[in-house]
Amino acid sequence: MTPSGSTTRRMQLGAQLRALRELRGLTRAEAGYAIRASESKISRLELGRVGFKERDVADLLTLYKIIDPAVRLPLMELAALANAPGWWQPYQELLIAWQATYLGLEESASLVRTYDAQFVPALLQTPDYAAALAAAAHPEASQEELEARAALVAARQRAFFRTGGSRLWTVIDEAVLHRRVGRDGVQRAQLEHLLAHSSITLQILPFGCGAHPAQAGSFTLLRFPDKDLKDIACVSSQTAATQYDKPDEVDAYQEAMTHLTVAALTPDASKTRLTELAATF
Repeated sequence: MTPSGSTTRRMQLGAQLRALRELRGLTRAEAGYAIRASESKISRLELGRVGFKERDVADLLTLYKIIDPAVRLPLMELAALANAPGWWQPYQELLIAWQATYLGLEESASLVRTYDAQFVPALLQTPDYAAALAAAAHPEASQEELEARAALVAARQRAFFRTGGSRLWTVIDEAVLHRRVGRDGVQRAQLEHLLAHSSITLQILPFGCGAHPAQAGSFTLLRFPDKDLKDIACVSSQTAATQYDKPDEVDAYQEAMTHLTVAALTPDASKTRLTELAATF
């Protein structure tokens, strides 16, 4: 299955170029020399971390002796698609560098699993909740910027849920549901919105579960429809984010997520708890 987003198209093309290079027994340095680039650039290209110049892809395919149009043309078409601008381009000025890459991954994932320890995940926030968080995080921002940040959250949700289906499985710490965000009524409306969102799997991690493996905080696991693309674990901070794709690193987060889903309330019990909490606001 061809990935739906430009980010995963880059990852898919990079993986295929790496396989072709290794098949020819060439080093990254040798491939870089052929396109007037460094070894590190070849590494970034093969990981899908940067955009592709179609001329570079053509030169690499020639170096790898990929002449047959039946093989070459689909790869060149994939290179063109990989450079298509993402939906987030109108909001580029609001994004830290890592966020655009993450949004591309999120949009293309077939399954996103999250553990959220502080706030409701952005994919499930109401406009008022998102606006209140933006105002708290950017106290010096103009009203125009705050509205743009809230619009970015809404656009992110549309991009993710546009195909329907259950692609999001989230475990939310109970503390998130007690933490009042925004003016009166915002928190209650947010909890009611979670109850009404039928296309997700949502579990609440209750206070009573005690200590658990995710003590370091929130994280996200991404799985993609293309089996050649490895799962990724993402952890973000105030100014940066780390993406883990090595099996042992991803496994550690997957094990933590498994523990959380077992310790958390079932989806039905979580709805009951949400209903009880909404009534308190």
